[in-house]
Amino acid sequence: MKVSGFTFLRNADKLGYPFAQSIRSILPIVDEYIIALGPSDDDTERKILEIGDSKIRIIHTQWNERIRNDLKVKGFVYGQQKSIALFNCIGDWAFYLEGDEVVHEEDLPKIQEAMRRHLDNPRVEALFFNYLHFQGNRNTYVWDPGAYRTAPRILRNNIPAWGPEGLFFVVLERHKKGRYPRAASANARIFHYGYVRKPEQMSLKNAAVYKYWSDTPPAEYDYAEIDPYTLKLFTGTHPKVVEEWLPPAEGIFRANPNHKLTRDEIRHRVMLVIERWTGAEFSHKHYTRVA
Repeated sequence: MKVSGFTFLRNADKLGYPFAQSIRSILPIVDEYIIALGPSDDDTERKILEIGDSKIRIIHTQWNERIRNDLKVKGFVYGQQKSIALFNCIGDWAFYLEGDEVVHEEDLPKIQEAMRRHLDNPRVEALFFNYLHFQGNRNTYVWDPGAYRTAPRILRNNIPAWGPEGLFFVVLERHKKGRYPRAASANARIFHYGYVRKPEQMSLKNAAVYKYWSDTPPAEYDYAEIDPYTLKLFTGTHPKVVEEWLPPAEGIFRANPNHKLTRDEIRHRVMLVIERWTGAEFSHKHYTRVA
């Protein structure tokens, strides 16, 4: 069994991504790691090379800055870059991680076991992970139907599939028709640190990428402007590779007590109550579970 890791990056260093930690986290279980690296004016490429692993292969790419953001498909340039990396993978499985996603070393054997177990079962086209979305500091994660709680990140690499947007994959059944992949559990977690980076880096990142999603420049980002009802205390351990990157913190992150709930936040609160009462699970899934 051969496994490819892949991602896409651009100016990931100055925008505050723990991308080197992300790459390192799965290097022990992949045979190659493909990186589609867009035009960057920071130290991203140097820090990739400093990892010093022959499994890593960089593909220098261009970004289409002219793709319209007023159509139904947003962020299509992300899908293009993700797909460029995917299309250069040669493993039986292709393991996608975004630059702010890290895998815990304790989960690596579980992931390998899941890939081996499903390798010869063509009905399983992907493996999905359980997500921990950290918010504000290392001790706090978000539990909210609006934040995907699971997502496929390992894709079988002998089927016609691609990434039309940044988050998910589509399997083509016919030339003009696609669907989400059929997925089994990887029995593992992905630690998402996108909302732990320095606030100024988050604002810089939002200013750099909003044009792929909207015509409206974003406001200055404030981690505290969030529904406190969705914040949970994390009591586990973080992946060892990311410990030095994570700032120290005491206790749970404190949201603004005077935060005014948005319409979506009100709706999500109602959904959380229903989930608690009924055991239902409302977060969106970009896959069909088959095992």
